[in-house]
Amino acid sequence: MATKRWDVALVALLLGLALISAAMVGTLLLFRAEQRADASVVRTLQVQERLNSLLTRAQEALLGESGYLVSGDTRFVGRYREARDRLYVELGELRRHVADDAGQLSAAAQLDRCWRSRLSQTDRRFLLMEAGQADAARRSIRTVLDRPITDRCRKIVVAMKGEAARQFDQQREAADRQATLLSIWLLICATAVMAFAMRSTRKALATARNASIARDQLLNANSRLHEEAASREVAENQLRQMQKMESIGQLTGGIAHDFNNMLAIVIGSLDLARRRIEKDVKRAQEHIESAMSGAQRAAQLTSQLLAFGRRQPLAPTALDASQLLRRLSELLRRTIGGNVDFQVDPAPGLWPVHADAGQLESALVNLCVNARDAMPEGGTLVVRTANVKLDRAYAKSHPDVGPGDYVSITVQDSGAGMLDEVRERAFEPFFTTKGPGKGSGLGLSQVYGFVKQSGGHVAIESEPGRGTRVCLYLPRYEGKVAEVESWRAGPETRLPAAQDSEIVLVVDDEDKVRQLAVDALRELGYIVIQAPGGEAALSLLEDQPRIDLLLTDVLMPGMSGPQLAAQVERARPEIRLLYMSGYPSDGIVSDGMLTDGVALLPKPFTIAQLAARVREVLDDKAPAAA
Repeated sequence: MATKRWDVALVALLLGLALISAAMVGTLLLFRAEQRADASVVRTLQVQERLNSLLTRAQEALLGESGYLVSGDTRFVGRYREARDRLYVELGELRRHVADDAGQLSAAAQLDRCWRSRLSQTDRRFLLMEAGQADAARRSIRTVLDRPITDRCRKIVVAMKGEAARQFDQQREAADRQATLLSIWLLICATAVMAFAMRSTRKALATARNASIARDQLLNANSRLHEEAASREVAENQLRQMQKMESIGQLTGGIAHDFNNMLAIVIGSLDLARRRIEKDVKRAQEHIESAMSGAQRAAQLTSQLLAFGRRQPLAPTALDASQLLRRLSELLRRTIGGNVDFQVDPAPGLWPVHADAGQLESALVNLCVNARDAMPEGGTLVVRTANVKLDRAYAKSHPDVGPGDYVSITVQDSGAGMLDEVRERAFEPFFTTKGPGKGSGLGLSQVYGFVKQSGGHVAIESEPGRGTRVCLYLPRYEGKVAEVESWRAGPETRLPAAQDSEIVLVVDDEDKVRQLAVDALRELGYIVIQAPGGEAALSLLEDQPRIDLLLTDVLMPGMSGPQLAAQVERARPEIRLLYMSGYPSDGIVSDGMLTDGVALLPKPFTIAQLAARVREVLDDKAPAAA
């Protein structure tokens, strides 16, 4: 009997061990199946997130394209290229995530080809813009020939997201089934071997519940993450739009204020001159001089705006900043006045820089006048030059400048200094802390635009009560130094005139500007013929055996000035060329610098400037900024 009970116990024990083993093996298999299902869910969620990110990068690239084609602002080119590169990275990551799914991998490959085809259209448009064919680039986007490509790309994304959603539902159902089977199996095993595995069964059930809760928490967290990302993107877009509109409002308000003041001087003075021209010639001449002064201030404002926008054409030469400072010191001393202790400290052995001498002088005058105005009770103003090396640590903290050799030009005063919020806005156009009528707010913005266009860097150090230190960093130039003549020459009393009955062809689509140039040249003794555009000018060339100079506008409808000049050079290479423009385009300017060999007369111009420039080109002197 004892032997029989022993046998039954042994059988029961073996049966219990077998059931426990079966429970353990079944539990392990089901648990691993559930883990695989959960892993599949996570991969599917990652694919969906990658597709959403990919759409965002594509939208950023298309916005960059539209912004550049509409405004011509090259900052959109950088945004486009950054978004394009990140889009290609996202496409590569997408292919990695779907590598084990043949259908999705094929769709990802199609999507990669589709976006690359679409963005190649953008690259071609950018090449048109860089070649000066902005209208052609904009026409190409208006025809929306590449919209089918964009729509096809988006359809592929939608299809992949749909497939990912289907797989997600399928995998979630599989995970739920696995969890259910695991629970049933554990319940059966627990019932059969309660004596042997009660604690293990409870632990397994708890593990199953925790896995289900973790999966639900992952899904909820992912949903909240997408909602927060969408809300943050909307808020950031609204903030950027508000900041942009505020900047535009400040800029346009400043321009309107200053131009209205100058136009009031011009219009009022000319009206008074017209009324008194017959009765009081002297007073009429005074009013005309006042109108000229207002017009010249308006021209200077336009020049400062172009400098801030880095659109002012520069004619750089290799120069010694210390030599320029010595030459300019007496003018600065007279400008600043005797209430300020003015000191110059030009460093010997200074490295050359490659910069526009006139613009550099103008920048120094602006900085010194600002320093003087910051010391109404007097003080000390020091201008010094030095050779400096900017290291990687400095470049890392100032992303707009690279490490290397620079020449520093420092203007330091002992004035009132600036608050942090004032210093941060110092280079903004039309921002000024001076009272009404005491400053346009364009001095520092002109300095900033000139230095950046010259490849340099500007830094301001200032604290309230401790004065201000403005430092210009210009890159070291390895060439030889040229002799620099000051651009502030005295007024000309005798204008250079025509020689040997020279003939000038004037081309401009603006009738009154063209007629002004024609009348001025005729007064200087030149024989002048005129044309309203490039085609008409070429027709005149066929009938005119001799022309000494072509004076042409740059931006004209139909045939531009550079296009006309190219045809004239091929047909009549002996004709000298002089451009005139109020906004030089890429046809004659490269990276903000006048193309080698190009002569330019900026608009607006006086008769003296026109006479000197025409004579210089006809006498075949080296081109220089007017």
